[in-house]
Amino acid sequence: MAADYRTPDRLLPGAAEEPGPHGPPKPVLSAPAAMATHDGLRFWQYMLAGSVAGVVEHTAMFPVDTLKTHMQANVPACRPVLSLRAALRNAVAGEGGALALYRGLPAMALGAGPAHAVYFSVYESAKSALTERLGPNNPVAHAGSGVIATVASDAVFTPMDTVKQRLQLTSSPYTGVAHCVRTVMRDEGLGAFFASYRTTVVMNAPYTAVHFATYEAAKRMLGDLAANEESLAVHATAGAAAGALAAAVTTPLDVVKTQLQCQGVCGCERFSSSSIGDVLRTIVNRDGYVGLMRGWKPRMLFHAPAAAICWSTYEASKSFFERWNDARRK
Repeated sequence: MAADYRTPDRLLPGAAEEPGPHGPPKPVLSAPAAMATHDGLRFWQYMLAGSVAGVVEHTAMFPVDTLKTHMQANVPACRPVLSLRAALRNAVAGEGGALALYRGLPAMALGAGPAHAVYFSVYESAKSALTERLGPNNPVAHAGSGVIATVASDAVFTPMDTVKQRLQLTSSPYTGVAHCVRTVMRDEGLGAFFASYRTTVVMNAPYTAVHFATYEAAKRMLGDLAANEESLAVHATAGAAAGALAAAVTTPLDVVKTQLQCQGVCGCERFSSSSIGDVLRTIVNRDGYVGLMRGWKPRMLFHAPAAAICWSTYEASKSFFERWNDARRK
């Protein structure tokens, strides 16, 4: 295991220095400073690190996400279900060619930045509180923190995710983010942006629980083998394993989310209810149980490297802020 390079801000508020020859021990942090920091960083620094990580992750993997949307969207029954190769041909066949794989990227950036800022800052705050109660390296604390974080971040991301999904479709009727937002508001109302929120939370809660518990466990295991447990290679490898496993487990709910977000667009069927159970039954009746696993390949191809990119970027950003904070204290 690597030496603990942590700054004094990482110590619990009650921690104190060893008593010296000239008097009683002094607290490492004052109470206000202790509440303002966790792991040596302030709340806004976690938000900025998470925002950068989210935008980098989604931008790098956006073409794969576009293919997943094409495979999962509920096309008319007369059209066959797309394979990964067919989805790629379909996506680049129309206007724009290969650039069509990036349709909806501005909507993703507008949503992913703020959502990931909320996600990681809430996760770090919740983890600090839960590990203090349940003890360090507790998988329940990590999983619970992830669930709390995803409920908060999904409320921020879901509207722009709906816009992104609709823009990604071939022959999308929308010319851009602003046009999509105006059209949906006029024709379907504000509720259309949140039609998939319940499904997204139900999907992302187990996804996040599996992801964070796997990530922390894999990081500890790899840390025992590596010379430096905080190296970017460890974070990237643990993140990739966590992303792949969590993506595979939650693919059926992701299919439901995509079809709710794309209903009524480009020939996609419109559902009479946004109930998860009703949509699941409709998919099974129409496509069989195999329909619930549409897009699992691009989903895993997306989440394994995306999680590796996200975690390594996030940890690199945290390290930058730690060094910056140390320099300011000197």
